[in-house]
Amino acid sequence: MSRVAKNPIAIPEKVEVVISASEVSISGPLGKLSQALVAEISVAREGEELLVKAIKETQHARAMSGTTRALLANMVQGVSTGFTRKLSLIGVGYKANAQGSNLNLELGYSHPISHKMPEGVTVQTPTPTEVILTGANKQVVGQVAAQIRAYRAPEPYKGKGVRYSDEVVVIKETKKK
Repeated sequence: MSRVAKNPIAIPEKVEVVISASEVSISGPLGKLSQALVAEISVAREGEELLVKAIKETQHARAMSGTTRALLANMVQGVSTGFTRKLSLIGVGYKANAQGSNLNLELGYSHPISHKMPEGVTVQTPTPTEVILTGANKQVVGQVAAQIRAYRAPEPYKGKGVRYSDEVVVIKETKKK
């Protein structure tokens, strides 16, 4: 069995878990998420913990048990506390403005960019150069952050662009004569 899958998942008070033969549904204060199960994996609830085990001892079953355990742990954390991703806009005139479920960006192009947020992801702009994305699904929040970053990725000479707040951009030295 995978070393990751050996660890049980603690279930907080306000989180409800429904386990069926082919799916696990987890709901909490921040939403409801579900995950399809592989036939070689079993998920059981013992008290206030979820246990993931591989039914067969194949390499695929062991690998999927660890993956399933990590996905379920992220779902439990997502519906109870949520996930946050922060982006910083570095550059003269780069601005962001959140209007409802749209994020309006000015990134030095001749036109403004409007990015529509998917369901379950909220956006805030405390300052014009800071974007905060929050949601229950870790994968969706990360994907939206990557899409926004892709509009103007940080360039290596001046560091201008959209970057994650914890990202370190190594600045290259310019060409010398």
